[in-house]
Amino acid sequence: MSETRNRILERLRGNRPRQVPEPAAYRKPLDWDRERRIAEFSARMRAVRGEVHRMARGDWVDWVNAELPQRGMRRALVGNGPIAREFAEAASDAFELSRYDQTIDQWKGRLFDGIDFAITGSLAGLAESGSLVLWPNAEEPRLMSLVPPLHVALLDADQLFENFAELIARGDWARRMP
Repeated sequence: MSETRNRILERLRGNRPRQVPEPAAYRKPLDWDRERRIAEFSARMRAVRGEVHRMARGDWVDWVNAELPQRGMRRALVGNGPIAREFAEAASDAFELSRYDQTIDQWKGRLFDGIDFAITGSLAGLAESGSLVLWPNAEEPRLMSLVPPLHVALLDADQLFENFAELIARGDWARRMP
């Protein structure tokens, strides 16, 4: 073994693991109340051609039934969870309803060419950036928010946070991811 190699190995063996300090919790408090969060989120969504429609929790299906046929949107995609069940129970006869219940390979042609809009839930919203936090799963796969020309995302105003730092802190993501 060469002398240089021995010196390198000795240094490596002699190094103790360093203690990495716990990072300070990042928080950029804006101290926005609920109405300010909604206003900031809405303004940022409009800036990127998004729409925000405020309504009571139980009124969203009526809004979809009234608004989307006027826009020529008739072919709806829903998942297999509570949102899908709620929509299926009260959807207008004007809609052709599809469920995301096949693998992408089985119906990608229809998904890409035969769907006008999809409806999903949202984990949260971020007022500072106008972002939606989606949490795709088997009931609402990621492609539902990406492929159709229109994505209707339901967001409970109680899940609208100032920014990502607040969401992480309030959700205790440092100890466990949702």
